[in-house]
Amino acid sequence: MARKSGLGKGLDALIPGAESTQPEGGSQNVPIADILPNPHQPRVSMHDEGLEELAASIREHGILQPLIVTQDPQTRKYTLIAGERRLRAASLAGLDTVPVLVRFASDQQRLELALIENLQRSDLSPLETAEAYRQLADEFGLSHEEISDRVAKSRVAVTNTLRLLKLPEEVRDALAQDKISEGHARALLALATPQAQKAVLQIILARDLNVRQTEELVRLYAGERPARPPKPEPSAEIRSIEERLREHLGTRVTLKHGKKGGSVIIHYYSDEELNALISQILKE
Repeated sequence: MARKSGLGKGLDALIPGAESTQPEGGSQNVPIADILPNPHQPRVSMHDEGLEELAASIREHGILQPLIVTQDPQTRKYTLIAGERRLRAASLAGLDTVPVLVRFASDQQRLELALIENLQRSDLSPLETAEAYRQLADEFGLSHEEISDRVAKSRVAVTNTLRLLKLPEEVRDALAQDKISEGHARALLALATPQAQKAVLQIILARDLNVRQTEELVRLYAGERPARPPKPEPSAEIRSIEERLREHLGTRVTLKHGKKGGSVIIHYYSDEELNALISQILKE
């Protein structure tokens, strides 16, 4: 199913009817001190090492892509829409001014653009992405389908990411600190209570379990009896196919491959996810 996407397009495609305030021909340089941060920036943390590398590049080559800002007509101050890493790196590089493109944008458009820019660069953690989706849903009233259109992700992927915010704080902290992966966190969502989720988390950390082992443990805690002894780990080729299917469908996919065929199991966690998967597969 073709999906409308702002990813990879210019600003005019992301902000319909956006108009520039500078004369034809490009950007203008403005003082860094006059640029205020985007209040809807979804990214919480940045890696200092990456900023230092970008600052070094800016010292040698300058800023190749202008920042995008909006301007308050009364204070004449600028508010950043997109380009926070470039702004911080420019400050580290000792620049006093930076090139900008000035656009008019609503609060919702500021959040969408910052979210899309970070998604393009894979800069957001799973929880930061989930929080940005939550803002679009709660503060601006967007449905999961509308969010998926904005960020070029499936509706199932958006819903699954938002569910991470329902995990107890202890689990979210472990995910934020990279002690567990998003796959671990999604497996824990299958447990009915926060107490069970936290108990299994401690086992994951103590035994250094991978995602597949975590899923088996979650089934045991949920009262499911394993049908047969654990099978050998799938080959790298099978895991690669499962990952490609997961990325395409936005949910966990298990491929059982044998000499005379096999089966593909698509996992879902709510009626809404099931309906979205059916629509996506049937291209409705």
